Amino acid sequence: MADAGTAKYHSADFDKTPPRPRVVMPEKLAHRQVEQGGRQEEYSKARKHPVFFVDLPSHALSMTIGWLEPGQSSNRHRHTYETVLYILEGEGYSYVGGKRVEWKQGDAVYVPVWAWHNHVNTGQGVARYLACENAPMLQNMGGIALREEVPERGDQFFDKNHEERS
Repeated sequence: MADAGTAKYHSADFDKTPPRPRVVMPEKLAHRQVEQGGRQEEYSKARKHPVFFVDLPSHALSMTIGWLEPGQSSNRHRHTYETVLYILEGEGYSYVGGKRVEWKQGDAVYVPVWAWHNHVNTGQGVARYLACENAPMLQNMGGIALREEVPERGDQFFDKNHEERS
């Protein structure tokens, strides 16, 4: 078994479970002014809208800030991690698993595991959101945080057999 801070336990190590948690204090506890320098150019380009990563040492949760310009929509995609979006400003809707979910400033939207989804800004101004996801936890459990994009055809989304996908 490795050092307690980096331990990788196996099924035979069940009896080695410690009685109390061990606090491991990281050096970095704050990421200041996220939108002033945290933009991920490649990721933003692939998603077709700005995305800023919050750079903190969480092993279970990730957080991003993004926005859509008026009339803009994100790519249709799905992933093996859950997402909760909190709408900071603006209004629009998301398609989540084939259901249209309207949202505006102050709302939160849940995207379940592996549900096809995308987000659309219907307002006159920018729609900004904060997204929280459990992707780091899945990556740390063996690289099982996966993402898949789907090609678009007009306002509908299709699989390789040209059947509508939700």
